Amino acid sequence: MNKNSESEWIGKWISSGFAKVSEEPKFSLADMFSGKKAPIPKPVEERLHAPIVFKKTFDLNKPVKSAKLEITAQGLYQAYLNGKKIGDAIFTPDYTQYQEYLQYQTYSVKELLVKGHNVFTAVVADGWYAGRVAVSGASCQYGNQLALLADLTIEYTDNSKVKIGTDETFSVGTGKWKYSDIVIGEKQDLRIKNKLTDVDPFPEKARVIDADYHRLSSQYGPQVKKMQTLTVKKIWQEGNKLIADFGQVIAGRIRLTANFKKGADIKIEHSEALDQNGHFFKNIIGRNKDQEDHIIGSGDLATFEPDFTFHGFRYIRITNLNQVDIKELAAIIIFSDMKRTGEVSTSNKRINRLLQNIKWSERGNMLSIPTDCPQRERVGWTGDMQIFAPASTFYYDTESLIRRWLKNVRIDQQKDGEIIDYSPAPEDFYQSTLDFKGTLSSAGWGDAIVMVPWTLYQRYGHKEVLKENYQAMKRWHNYSVRSAAADKKGNDRFIWDTTFHYGDWMFPSMMIRNPNPMKSAEVTKDLVATTFLAHTSELLAKISSVLGEEGNDYIEYANKVKKAFAEKFVKEGKLTSDYQGCYVLALAFEMVADNKVKKQLLKRLVQLIHNNNDCLDTGFLSVPYLLDVLVDNEQVDLAKKLFLQDKCPSWLYEVDHGATTIWESWAGIQPDNKVGTFSFNHYAMGCILDWFIRQVVGLNVVKPGFKEVKIAPKFKNLVNDFKMKFLSENGLFLIKLKDGKYEFTIPEGCTATVYPPNSSQFLKDYPEAQAKNSGIFINSGTYHWHY
Repeated sequence: MNKNSESEWIGKWISSGFAKVSEEPKFSLADMFSGKKAPIPKPVEERLHAPIVFKKTFDLNKPVKSAKLEITAQGLYQAYLNGKKIGDAIFTPDYTQYQEYLQYQTYSVKELLVKGHNVFTAVVADGWYAGRVAVSGASCQYGNQLALLADLTIEYTDNSKVKIGTDETFSVGTGKWKYSDIVIGEKQDLRIKNKLTDVDPFPEKARVIDADYHRLSSQYGPQVKKMQTLTVKKIWQEGNKLIADFGQVIAGRIRLTANFKKGADIKIEHSEALDQNGHFFKNIIGRNKDQEDHIIGSGDLATFEPDFTFHGFRYIRITNLNQVDIKELAAIIIFSDMKRTGEVSTSNKRINRLLQNIKWSERGNMLSIPTDCPQRERVGWTGDMQIFAPASTFYYDTESLIRRWLKNVRIDQQKDGEIIDYSPAPEDFYQSTLDFKGTLSSAGWGDAIVMVPWTLYQRYGHKEVLKENYQAMKRWHNYSVRSAAADKKGNDRFIWDTTFHYGDWMFPSMMIRNPNPMKSAEVTKDLVATTFLAHTSELLAKISSVLGEEGNDYIEYANKVKKAFAEKFVKEGKLTSDYQGCYVLALAFEMVADNKVKKQLLKRLVQLIHNNNDCLDTGFLSVPYLLDVLVDNEQVDLAKKLFLQDKCPSWLYEVDHGATTIWESWAGIQPDNKVGTFSFNHYAMGCILDWFIRQVVGLNVVKPGFKEVKIAPKFKNLVNDFKMKFLSENGLFLIKLKDGKYEFTIPEGCTATVYPPNSSQFLKDYPEAQAKNSGIFINSGTYHWHY
């Protein structure tokens, strides 16, 4: 049950006169893309303030039976009892649409209490609430007043209780943190004592402020934690600075133990790549994208680790510190604490590196919300999640994290039904996006409200995710229908060409030679938007059926869209937007009914691939379907060639050029080794993992939650050997290929339809199996066949 009214809290929202966050000058997306220079800012320390420390002392004179802390903040908080941190989560209270959805956390804190004097402290920093989280680098996106709300309930062994709530009896001050911004970075002065255990209060008293309680909701989904530590792989001198390599691109921060010279300002810069000459290179540019931490030395051996910021990096550059003074240097990997569910490896080292790169990009971008990248934008793009959702469910159980994010998407849905480009949406998003592209939504992005819940239902089997989002789905669909129709007549009403769409965003031929993502939108948007209009309508019909609702109208509408599509975009066996991705989507979504025309479109797709040196040229929305379309249309060898391709653009090209995560741009590092100012940690193109599990390993979900599966590997020689384990909602699946023997285990209570290369031999080996259509039906157990 949620405590979401003021009467349910003992505590009040408290703040202080110096807890206001400064606002950055206006600088829009249109300004950014037009090449305008951002306003010259004041120095960081003049714009950012110190995190606020709230303190309360109290006495306990009786044995304690239990103690519970309920707490949240406007900003990020870390809470302590008697100097010991409460809980192992960081970045609480998670990133949500704070104006309407703010989580509070509950902790058992009995073990941290002592008899006599106790000190409760909580440090609140800008975080996502007030930090520089807008894509344009703007601050104060959800508010400019940091604040704390907490209830501490202590029950004694005699059943009496004492309740302590945040109020004017708390004192407020600052500690070692000079400033901390979740994007810019953090500065700590190690000469300053934090006073987290001092019973003496700060000179200034907290003040109660007017802040909302109705938005409060108890914690749902995984919390962000420190998940792993990487030791430094190599340190070297570059000029008078040190460069350190951790061997892996991550989202996280460093922990540095060293003898810091007293008063020295040690600067730590973060980057994901070196330049072509092996020198430190800041691959992320833009206003307030500093990714820079500072330490003021105390003159002693000390340990520095930021508390309220994180960075995307593999390399760091350290200024004002000698290598001889470093005693320990490590990278702390942070992401949301999701349950591990899958693992897969093969006999091919390059493919293994690709599969691991996808896992690392998922880790770096499942940080409170599903983000596009962990260093530059860090926002919950609906298109990226729509693309990656199926793959996201393999390595980790992502259901609750994505469902929490979907709540933000619903909150951000506009009155007219638009599902906006990303959620949670900072204040800066709205006017800045309208000025930039004239609309808040886009086909293929907004469709995430239908496609992502459907994916979660298929993978986890819980109807609740469909019920939660069904009304939002219908409102988005109604908006899409109205937007496409506008004031047009006839079949033109079913072509969605009335507004801007990202289209098949950033397909390689538009990005490698002369980068222009808006050009990729211009030449594909109308066709691509219309394919998603039909596809989402069909999915909505399926969802309606699952929920016992009428869905025939959605099927009828989809058919009208497809008819209009064929009339508008198909000319003499080709598409009017003659690009690989457009053919892929037309075939994947079955936009053309005429088999002869379908064969012509497939032939043209194959020709375009060959014309492109047997390389892909698909953008954001079409990549997930490319290899499936080829396999499903008897182009298995071509699919294999594309997957194993190592020329640019390809997945293995990235591997061969040192990738440890999935890149934003296929040519982030060009064939001449020139390094671009791109993100090197974007999970979207990692969608290929889902294809690999389904088509190469052969595990396909048939009934939601993997209650029934299809075992149908399509490649007998793409890799020599592989092994996979996957813990579904209904048990553990094991599949391996070794020396031509394909072996698989179906967990208890699950069934499968299998497609062995020799059905008659399989039936002889397993007489309990039953022929079913073109496949063979089996119950749980372990089986095998030989290729």
